Order: sequence, then structure tokens, then C-alpha cells
Amino acid sequence: QVQLVESGGGSVQAGASLRLSCAASGSLFSHYYMAWFRQAPGKDREFVARVTTFGERFHAAAVRGRFSMSRDNAKSTVDLEMSSLKPEDTAVYYCAAATVQSLSPGAYSVWGQGTQVTVSS
Repeated sequence: QVQLVESGGGSVQAGASLRLSCAASGSLFSHYYMAWFRQAPGKDREFVARVTTFGERFHAAAVRGRFSMSRDNAKSTVDLEMSSLKPEDTAVYYCAAATVQSLSPGAYSVWGQGTQVTVSS
């Protein structure tokens, strides 16, 4: 079982960059597929990016070319580097872990507490 804690959120202006980190504790981090999701007020939780146990990455179309997810199994961390931020990126960002590949929140059994990202015009 892995436990996740996000950090790095904050308030920035449109066009700025921000890096989110997710630190894992517990056992067998490298065995999990990892993902980032986000949820804006009044909206459903939205897939952002995922990385497999061996490092293959996939990003949602809405963030492709602007966001980049990575994992470091030696450090038991995953990051989300965000650039060219837009007001519509404003949301709570969650790190999540699953035992299978999926883009669906329901497939992820372990979640962090979330970190707020606010992008102003």
C-alpha cells in the first residue's frame, strides 16, 4: 500500500509555470501506475496525465504540449510540470495510484489530499 502527498500548488498569473510534486510513502511505489487528475468547482474530476510503471507517459489533449508528467522511482515521487498556464487550468490537482492502466478516476485506489492551483488573468 502506498500513501501520497501533493505539494507545489499556488496562485499564479496566466502564462506562468508551476511544478507540482507528489511524494509517496509505504511499500512498492514502483509497482503502481500513477496519474494526475484535477477538479474545478462544480465540475467532474478530470484526467490530466498518467505514467506507467516503466515510464510511458500519456497526457490529456487539454494539457498536451503544456504539461509534462514524470516519475522517479528511486525517489518515490511523481511530478507535474505546468507551463503556459491558463485560467481554465484552475482546479484542485490530485495525485493518484492504481494497479492497472486507466484514465478513469474510479480505477485509482489511492489518492493524495489535493493541492490548489489558481491561475488569474
